[in-house]
Amino acid sequence: MSSKSQPKTVVVGLSGGVDSSVSALLLKEQGYRVIGLFMKNWDEDEHCPATLDYEDVVSVCDQIGIPHYSVNFTKEYWDSVFSEFLDGMKKGLTPNPDVLCNREIKFKVLLDKAMELGADYLATGHYCRTGPCHELLRGLDPNKDQSYFLYTIKDKILDKVMFPIGHLPKSEVRRIADEKGLVVSKKKDSTGICFIGKRDFKTFMNKYIPYTSGSFERLSGEVVGRHDGTPFYTIGQRRGLGIGGPGEAWFVVGKDCERNVVYVEQGEDHPALLSHSLIATEVTWVKDQIPALPLRCSAKIRYRQKDHACTITSMNEEKIVVEFDEPQRAITPWQSVVFYQGEECLGGAMIVRSGPTLHQVQGALHCAV
Repeated sequence: MSSKSQPKTVVVGLSGGVDSSVSALLLKEQGYRVIGLFMKNWDEDEHCPATLDYEDVVSVCDQIGIPHYSVNFTKEYWDSVFSEFLDGMKKGLTPNPDVLCNREIKFKVLLDKAMELGADYLATGHYCRTGPCHELLRGLDPNKDQSYFLYTIKDKILDKVMFPIGHLPKSEVRRIADEKGLVVSKKKDSTGICFIGKRDFKTFMNKYIPYTSGSFERLSGEVVGRHDGTPFYTIGQRRGLGIGGPGEAWFVVGKDCERNVVYVEQGEDHPALLSHSLIATEVTWVKDQIPALPLRCSAKIRYRQKDHACTITSMNEEKIVVEFDEPQRAITPWQSVVFYQGEECLGGAMIVRSGPTLHQVQGALHCAV
């Protein structure tokens, strides 16, 4: 930045973690006028220590030499994120609250608050980047790239957003924090769903939704065990099933919520887990200009998965079909499928269901013989 120009103001969303802290530090060193803003999104208890995180935010801001504020978005988070998460869980689906939080909280109400404070930009500690025409680009660290969670963010919003560490590997972010003596330099990364924290997922969810035990069944109808409630299980899940016996490990391959049945089969690559296609809805594109379909690109169906070549076609006004060149494992309803062309994240959609699995295809071929 030119020393003669009036410094731009950047509000940094601070979580009390190392990524957002280093983001604020780098912006301050680049000559921006930086303000730290801490969000409280959940009513605090012993499992959600917002007070401790805020203390870290205060310490970091004091070290860097920037002002800080705290805002309470618990009502907005409940109404726009947690309620939708609960609705999906009641239906036996597997919603992704991180995508909802970015869309409804961080890049809506937090952005609005930043603008109220007179900011020119909002900055966050996400590992992603923006292009010269407000494209959403992958973070350069492939193990930390978070563009998957940001596909709902429009280019007109990205015009007001900065990702100061998107060009850095995580190891360099840690090194900078340690070199500058930030109090959070050794703080562990947060994992899992933010509002659940360290508590047991089933115990937490039972406070809001009563679940009923049911049967684990093979696709043949054979009962092989009991489950705690269909919403606790997701396609491709291995851990926590409690099904013993000889042979390969058991995996969830499907659910029938009306019958309260979770289908399981043995083998990580069982044909019932593999499908060449999916149907998705709630399609959103980062750019206002919607690409012409059919579209050749690549896509991923979960975070940290490598994206795979695919073709997107239109099913109707509300849904698309994504056909992959290679079969995909454990396509899960109400998770996101996110589209890429090279480094650019084009957008994404919510998965409604997978296409025919290889198990179904093989069964149809067997019946035809």
